[in-house]
Amino acid sequence: MRVFFSSLTIIIITMMSCKTSMKNNMSEKNLISFDSLLQNYYNEEMELYPLEATSAGDYRFNDKLPNNLTQAYRDDLRTFYSKYQQLLRLYDRNKLDTTDRDSYDILNWECDIHLEGLQFHKELFPVDQMWSLNLFIGQLATGRSIQPFRNIGDYENWLKRLDAFAAWCDTAIANMKKGIETGYVLPKSLIVKVIPEITSFTTEPVTENLFYSPVKSFPETVPPSERQKLKKDYAEMIEDRLIPVFERMVKFLKNQYLPAGRETAGIGSLPDGKEWYQYLIKYYTTTSLTPDEIFEIGEQEVARIWSEMDKVREQTGYQGDLKSFFNFIRTDKQLMPFTRPEQVIDHFWNIYHIIKPNMPKLFDIEPKARFEIRRTEAFREKSASAEYNPGSFDGSRPGIFYVPIPDVKKYNIYSDEDLFLHEVIPGHHFQISLQQENKKLPQFRKILWYSGYGEGWALYSESLGKELGLYKDPYQYFGMLSNDMHRAIRLVVDVGIHAKGWTREKAVQYSLDHEAESESSIISEVERYMANPGQALSYKIGEMKIEELKRKVFIALGPEFDIRKFHDIVLEPGCIPLDILGNKIDNWIKRYQEQSVDVR
Repeated sequence: MRVFFSSLTIIIITMMSCKTSMKNNMSEKNLISFDSLLQNYYNEEMELYPLEATSAGDYRFNDKLPNNLTQAYRDDLRTFYSKYQQLLRLYDRNKLDTTDRDSYDILNWECDIHLEGLQFHKELFPVDQMWSLNLFIGQLATGRSIQPFRNIGDYENWLKRLDAFAAWCDTAIANMKKGIETGYVLPKSLIVKVIPEITSFTTEPVTENLFYSPVKSFPETVPPSERQKLKKDYAEMIEDRLIPVFERMVKFLKNQYLPAGRETAGIGSLPDGKEWYQYLIKYYTTTSLTPDEIFEIGEQEVARIWSEMDKVREQTGYQGDLKSFFNFIRTDKQLMPFTRPEQVIDHFWNIYHIIKPNMPKLFDIEPKARFEIRRTEAFREKSASAEYNPGSFDGSRPGIFYVPIPDVKKYNIYSDEDLFLHEVIPGHHFQISLQQENKKLPQFRKILWYSGYGEGWALYSESLGKELGLYKDPYQYFGMLSNDMHRAIRLVVDVGIHAKGWTREKAVQYSLDHEAESESSIISEVERYMANPGQALSYKIGEMKIEELKRKVFIALGPEFDIRKFHDIVLEPGCIPLDILGNKIDNWIKRYQEQSVDVR
């Protein structure tokens, strides 16, 4: 702690001196343009977060992988965000246009939230069963994800990145040892899920290893004369660097980390867990709600949605109570019609073909970006949820909707229409692609992700199914209500785990009592909340905010309300904190009332 405060004091003194110097030596007249400031921020940010750059299709740093588990990296982040926070204050926000004022507010939020987060020790939890770098690198290793393999340079870049990743793994082990000493360890139930995931990376012979995948098939742009050398280089990387470090990690996880794993489920039991959880609520929901407030909202939503679900149960003619209806849906073989994984993928494409002609009813614009539907990779499929990975800025790489199908004969379709709306159209693919294609936004905003807005929009999208030609089957509509219930349950369960001392088992039972998901799926979900506190709160909080804003616009415009225009307003700024979105809507209403702006 002494070293931390010493470093922080130096930074504060330096920034105060810098600020004084800037005020004395720099006038508005010789400031760089605000656009230039934002572009500089983006360039420096991408160097600090090169995987985000690769994901966006910015390939300048494809060979880089900073060790984000080190104190040196955390110090670099602190310096970076402090610098831009100070630079931002040299600009007069009131003299900026609307887009730039939004950018000013968003950049200020970015600096504040990241600086606040650096006081907590996420680096002591480097691996988990769902979210950590080892799993993301595994996705990239398939050769079919965001890391490009178009030429010799791309193949060499990936080798450099893998070398850095091997160093990251050794740091992860060192940090977990430090976590054991200081009381920052994962729950045992999560550690047992991590071990087989890491073990799967040690597959031999080398040619069967996941990380050998990119050299199993080359594009024509890689000359045949170079292919044998690349195969040799990849085999050596796997045999000499990767497999040994994965084996070290597995040995450590089994022999030291698992015995030290904690019995408690939530971070409330950690030394600074209460404060950390409040920060994570702010980070993920972009609100100042307290755990108790969120818990109360969750209980109210659970009760409301329960009533709606019971009405649908009656419509189906089912004679038992709602809780037994859950069990009926979980086990009804009519809702598990597939025998081959390809049928699941085709099923989702059929949903898309229903939606597509109905989109103009609700939206004036659509993105140009393509998307693909793929089965989740085998090495992470058992613990994964369905998810969307964005495409590149330039559209050269499509967005990808991943669907886990661990057992196709048990794959239940009752909520698939809702799932497609959330992950693809008009949910994540639609929203993120429009953000990337928006020429009015500076580069740093095209890659921004705020879970409160992004997941809130995707959950709101689920409510649009009837207008888009879906939910004609009562089971699919029940699926929508079930997923809405699922997000409401998250408010209760996430807070229960991390702020109220709930056990994993209590959280699982609460979920089983209030939704139709299978027990195995619910266990995975609860363990997801345990691994990433607060993230699960963002969906419902964001969706409720968007619904609140829609009601506000509807009341203000009355008969002139146009749902397409409302959607334009919400989607136009891209992903932004919910408070900033609320201010934008208020300002739009004010301009409408003062100037009678064209609502179409």
